[in-house]
Amino acid sequence: MSEPLEINDAAPAPAPAPDAAPVEAPDETFAVPTVEFEDDEPPAELPDDRYLDRELSWLAFNERVLDLAEDPHTPLLERARFLAIFASNLDEFFMVRVAGLKRRIAAGLAVPSATGMSATRQMEAIVERAHEIMDRHAEVFEEQVRPALANEGINIVRYDDLHESEQNRLRKLYRSDIFPVLTPLAVDPAHPFPYISGLSLNLAVEIRNPDTGKDHFARVKVPETLPRFLSVDATGHVGQVTDASSLSDEPRSFVPLEDVIAAHLDYLFPGMEVVDHYTFRVTRNEDVEVEEDDAENLLKAMEKELLRRRFGPAVRLEIADDLPEHVRELLVRELGITENDVFELPAPLDLTGLNLIADLDRPALQYPSFRPTTHHKLAPVETADEQNLFDAITRNDVLLHHPYDSFSTSVQSFLAQAAADPQVLAIKQTLYRTSGDSPIVDSLIEAAHAGKQVLALVEIKARFDEQRNISWARKLEEAGVHVVYGLVGLKTHCKLSLVVRQEKDGLHRYCHVGTGNYHPKTARLYEDYGLLTKDPDVGSDLTKLFNQLSGYAPKAKFRRLLVAPVSVRSGLIERIEREARNAAEGKEAWVKIKVNSAVDEKIIDALYRASRAGVKVDVNVRGICAVRPGVPGMSDNVRVRSILGRFLEHSRIYAFANDGDAEVYIGSADLMHRNLDRRIEALITVVDPQQKALLVENIDMAMSHQVTGWELGEDGGWDRTVTDGEGRRLRDMQETYIKRQPKRRAKGK
Repeated sequence: MSEPLEINDAAPAPAPAPDAAPVEAPDETFAVPTVEFEDDEPPAELPDDRYLDRELSWLAFNERVLDLAEDPHTPLLERARFLAIFASNLDEFFMVRVAGLKRRIAAGLAVPSATGMSATRQMEAIVERAHEIMDRHAEVFEEQVRPALANEGINIVRYDDLHESEQNRLRKLYRSDIFPVLTPLAVDPAHPFPYISGLSLNLAVEIRNPDTGKDHFARVKVPETLPRFLSVDATGHVGQVTDASSLSDEPRSFVPLEDVIAAHLDYLFPGMEVVDHYTFRVTRNEDVEVEEDDAENLLKAMEKELLRRRFGPAVRLEIADDLPEHVRELLVRELGITENDVFELPAPLDLTGLNLIADLDRPALQYPSFRPTTHHKLAPVETADEQNLFDAITRNDVLLHHPYDSFSTSVQSFLAQAAADPQVLAIKQTLYRTSGDSPIVDSLIEAAHAGKQVLALVEIKARFDEQRNISWARKLEEAGVHVVYGLVGLKTHCKLSLVVRQEKDGLHRYCHVGTGNYHPKTARLYEDYGLLTKDPDVGSDLTKLFNQLSGYAPKAKFRRLLVAPVSVRSGLIERIEREARNAAEGKEAWVKIKVNSAVDEKIIDALYRASRAGVKVDVNVRGICAVRPGVPGMSDNVRVRSILGRFLEHSRIYAFANDGDAEVYIGSADLMHRNLDRRIEALITVVDPQQKALLVENIDMAMSHQVTGWELGEDGGWDRTVTDGEGRRLRDMQETYIKRQPKRRAKGK
């Protein structure tokens, strides 16, 4: 176990429980006990305004991302990256959440939110807040990040700002590499208004026939297949930026692609007079819905739905602030949107392209390089080139903490060794998201080719990864892997791997249960936990759960797992209510939760009632949070903090004091309706005392005022704390873990 952090204002880690035993998790017949009150008096009613709005809370989360872009202590190129992340996040919010709300309003199916706000009023609030933060986003780029980049020799300029010699070189590049890709689309009686694809950047072009003097309108799409910026270095050399990491640190300018296209529109419309041009961008409803009950072949149904996604209704129009009123009216009319859906911004639009700038090879302007280390319990021994992971897991359960613990030398190696080991008879694996060149998929294929029984549960309904997962599903099937898609109506979101191995004393099952996807690339960027174990109870639980997912096993009971949609919500509420009873009896009682989102009303109400009973409740939430902390008489004992940084905090931890014998779970489930009601999720109880203490410590650190973070107020506002009372910069939680890793590694050896 690593040395404890000195966090004076955090609650202490739970005392070790030397004889901690596996906990029987509830099954589908589980009855949730209720808190007993003296004299049979019912608890005071909770107020109607006890929740924060889900959608506005999401916008507040994205504003915290913007805080990082605005912070001068964030390395400059990382500030550019956070601007790109903000833009990408907001794109998805409109494609899914706003689009869904619009669809329900149009269909007359919208109901008030949990806050009591009508759907129409909620939409008005979303639009108003979105305008505010999008304006701030543009301002941070234009007034802070762009000038700071220029001071470092990274100039994001307009075409007209270039010298004539540079423009001439760009003209040659345009004629050879850009012009052949472009397709101008006229709008007239013979040419109806063209379809504008979602998230595409476009030029609205006004042209005039010099012979007739008549004006016309045309649309030119900025090709997504070309780099967003073109590079001009100090020598005047120009080129496409396809790999920014290879560019040197000499001063250079970057010109938006649409500027270069706009400067040469006469090539697209010879014989016509180009009157003017303007940029605009459209966001469409791109959520996917498949009626599985009616689909004979889920893959074919999904592919058909993905095709339909391209033609979803428009939900947002971003326009450059120089676009004239008559063009604006044309776009609004033809796209079928309202004025509320129009967002007027300074050019350049679509700052997701700043990812290209953030990838420049300028280490001094980026986060310090970080290389994950092999977990000390899995590190190779002196006499061997590679540790036998099965031997290591047999000696001890291994609690992995990514990205600090290497994913490639733990989970990835675990499956690679399983595929190559002749003693392994079977591998069962869930795949929710994975990379395009996934070593995990390669290991499953290798295992199938070796004659092992291989089951892959591929979730092809993973949002925005549907096409990729369809591709992998077919590739796995062709290799002889048994591919299944889970249960009808439920997404399979749990992160599970099961390896069955023949050993001298019989069959043994090696398991991995995690909080993150089996995705080698995001494992370097996402903070997650995973447990490698040979525990027979976990092996039995995973066997039953995989049998449920691939066959018929509706009555399965689990010892160390809580499984949604049956027992995660009820199991968590039972444990919260147990803390309330313990607090009433003067026993040690607290609840510590770390999640990505917390919006489930039943669990939030349970936390409020526990707070009333005197239970200290700490919630570390990265994104959406409907909890209203610190409300007198309701949530006095509830605190909510948020941590954002260079890594995306993605793990889920649920910890309960349990009168000194702490009960701690990790897993895939957030406190959201979709996780608890419409997904297969799994939480596993961690039984090793040191591992439990490490998990509780993670939440305590996040809740400490000695590390930088955001605290949620009862009004829904988030206050960021970056310095102490004397103006000193607070510690960064993620940097603390980075600095700790070499010490853990050395101590393990």
